[in-house]
Amino acid sequence: MSDETPWLDQDEQNTWLTLFSVLTRLPGSLDNQLQRDAGINLFEYMILAALSVQPERRMRMSMLAAISEGSLPRLSQAVGRLEKRGWVLRSPDPEDGRYTLATLTDEGFEKVAATAPGHVAEVRRLVFDPLTKAQPRQLHDICGRIMRAVDPAGPYPGARPY
Repeated sequence: MSDETPWLDQDEQNTWLTLFSVLTRLPGSLDNQLQRDAGINLFEYMILAALSVQPERRMRMSMLAAISEGSLPRLSQAVGRLEKRGWVLRSPDPEDGRYTLATLTDEGFEKVAATAPGHVAEVRRLVFDPLTKAQPRQLHDICGRIMRAVDPAGPYPGARPY
């Protein structure tokens, strides 16, 4: 250990460990609710939800990977599962055949619409209900500051700014 290392003080260490626990456990809790209530995982839900708000409910797989924070191979496997259920279709991009489009089907839109209320209720229960009225804005600001440090180039095109 070097004396030059700016070690975390006790408050910083406690904060870091609490944040780490949230980052580790919250996705699992949301995933459990979606598996139990809708038979899909959090990653699959995020794919369906991202497509549901796009023009014509479609986008390039590469952009969908960025939005869903997944690699192209992971996304391809998940979209394959969603295709088998009839919720997503893949097709070549007519503007540039080097790309593949993912399109949310009508059945996929019905699935995400039916799943969203339970997911939102769980997000509210786990994230917003424990906070005071002022804390959601503070949380947003804090997360934005962290994201700017993690990804200085900013969010993907069309996303809300950090």
